[in-house]
Amino acid sequence: DKHLAQRIVILGAGESGTGSAVLAKAKGFDVFVSDKGNIADKYKAELDAIGVAWEEGQHTNALILNAAEVIKSPGIPDSVPLVVTLREKGIPVISEIEFAARYTTAQLHGITGTNGKTTTTSLLYHILQKAGLNVGLGGNIGQSFARQVANTDREHYVLELSSFQLDNTYTARMNNGVLCNITPDHLDRYGYELQNYADSKFRITQNQTKDDLFVYCADDEITVQNLNKQHGEGRKLSFSIYKTLSYGAWLEGNQMIIKLDETDPNPFIMLIEDLSLKGKHNIYNTMASAIIAKALNIRKEVIRESLTDFRAVEHRLENVGKVRGIDFINDSKATNVNSAWYALESVERPIIWIAGGVDKGNDYAMLKSLVREKVKLIICLGVDNRKIHEAFSKDVKMIVNTTSMAEAVHVAYKMAEKGDTVMLSPACASFDLFENYEDRGRQFKRFVKNL
Repeated sequence: DKHLAQRIVILGAGESGTGSAVLAKAKGFDVFVSDKGNIADKYKAELDAIGVAWEEGQHTNALILNAAEVIKSPGIPDSVPLVVTLREKGIPVISEIEFAARYTTAQLHGITGTNGKTTTTSLLYHILQKAGLNVGLGGNIGQSFARQVANTDREHYVLELSSFQLDNTYTARMNNGVLCNITPDHLDRYGYELQNYADSKFRITQNQTKDDLFVYCADDEITVQNLNKQHGEGRKLSFSIYKTLSYGAWLEGNQMIIKLDETDPNPFIMLIEDLSLKGKHNIYNTMASAIIAKALNIRKEVIRESLTDFRAVEHRLENVGKVRGIDFINDSKATNVNSAWYALESVERPIIWIAGGVDKGNDYAMLKSLVREKVKLIICLGVDNRKIHEAFSKDVKMIVNTTSMAEAVHVAYKMAEKGDTVMLSPACASFDLFENYEDRGRQFKRFVKNL
């Protein structure tokens, strides 16, 4: 009996779950995958090809509660009855990140935060690739970390880590951990307590040793108030655009300066106007990536060139084009209020704002003054738009309800004048009308191209 392979059950069969199955199978476990929704055909085919049993449309307790360990998709809350039952039975529930980290000796560079993590992750990956390092990109973006560890193990991984991925991560160690910022988001998953959410983010520092770095934003109040929550012994380095620091990253006039410690003989200095990413929030993303690149001893010329030629992330303030003098911007990745704030803040011209979707307990108050100043018209794109009407009816001339992207783009185009910017920056999740934020952004781009 003790020679039988240990049973691992994977809940959720998206990219993360299927990647976990590939790795678990490769390591000789008895693997079963269960998804309460439907499993995409490409993942079914892959599971079949490696001989992993799966079920969809249900979770069969008898096939799950006999697991030695369960790998849970980040999309499944800890509060669902099945997960509660697993915990009561003492069956460990872990994340894909936790599982994959056991099987690689690579250096892990983890990036979390409410906003900016996709851009920071992509930019750091771009720099390391340019420097010729053997590096993978994973976590909340791209190919699953577990799949890469199974198929093409690398020497470095740059991982975008959501709070949900960190929640079920216990022993994984980030050689470099970045916390971009903490603003209220996903509070529906954290008992509507900001502190619970902040505690989740700080898990990126657990297991860090004094050889590791913890990089954070010195301008972010909630992060700074919670620095006592840092686990492990990672050396702290911060970045700021308002304060002059003695080391870390900061601005002096129109220059960005990076020093790893007070006596760093070789600071990295670059003009802000030479950065390919524009806007205040992108200076933060750039600083965080560049600190780690410098800590990895990457040559200054490589860092400089990478920061000059990096192309922005799709669906994040992505310029879709101009029609009749009207700019169209796709910021579908703005799934919370704070992201939408950055988007509205970055546009100088009058805005027609397409917003709405599944509200995660949003508080729109922080947007009111920006909306009053910059937005002429709001086009709601969601099944239930009441909260947007309640929040902004006094701040804009008009709010229009639409129920499809085709309609939203059509109305925006009809009502826009030359010199306006039409911006999709929903501040909400996409699941009421779209597959995901990518689907929402691609539809927007398609209908704009058809104008």
